[in-house]
Amino acid sequence: MEGYIHSTESFGTVDGPGTRFVIFTQGCPMRCQYCHNPDTWEIGKGEKRTVESLLEEYDGLKEFYKDGGITVTGGEPLVQIEFITELFEAAKKKGIHTCLDSSGIMFRESNREKYDRLMKSTDLVMLDIKHIDDEEHKKLTKQSNKNILAFAEYLKEKNVPVWVRHVVVPEVTLKEEYLYRLGEFLGGLTNLKALDVLPYHTMGVMKYEELGIDYPLKGIEAATKEQAIWAKDIIMNGLKDRLRRDKQAGV
Repeated sequence: MEGYIHSTESFGTVDGPGTRFVIFTQGCPMRCQYCHNPDTWEIGKGEKRTVESLLEEYDGLKEFYKDGGITVTGGEPLVQIEFITELFEAAKKKGIHTCLDSSGIMFRESNREKYDRLMKSTDLVMLDIKHIDDEEHKKLTKQSNKNILAFAEYLKEKNVPVWVRHVVVPEVTLKEEYLYRLGEFLGGLTNLKALDVLPYHTMGVMKYEELGIDYPLKGIEAATKEQAIWAKDIIMNGLKDRLRRDKQAGV
């Protein structure tokens, strides 16, 4: 089977545990206002690659990945779920740690069997939760967050380890109410292994200019590390309060 691939990165260090071989898939239904890879949006484009060719590329550098593995990101990798499943199944046969970096936007209960098969060969999911409020999520990404949150609950049911990533954007997500609500939601995920709160940056502006696309967040300054630390504290407060309430209720 062939998949549409945007590019690969040999030495990813922020895409899961250890040093990773990172595969960027092509195609995404979301239009996140701060997306720094708008060139991955179009579905059905990119370089056609086989599972075998990607694993051969991995094998060429596998001595560097002893504590890492393969991460598939995007775009949105679940646009090509059948291809990702074959890739991960082949990787697991070679003893390779597999990580899926996804927003979960493609998840549907009607496709549960496909996800069940994929999760059998997935060691870790890095789940991007863009915004906890559905209406604000629609403004930010042009999509509802309902399938994303349903995917998070599905991963909990399947007991798949999850790292959640959340980008804090001044005037958009950097608000105490939303951060606390996100924490309350995360407090219900018994499979949560890590939380990364990332400051919004403006490094994608030049790419938008090169592609002739208007940058939606023009004029909004990058978030600071201090703002990201404050945001994580608020999220953790919501998470701890949820855990406390659940314990008191015997959940």
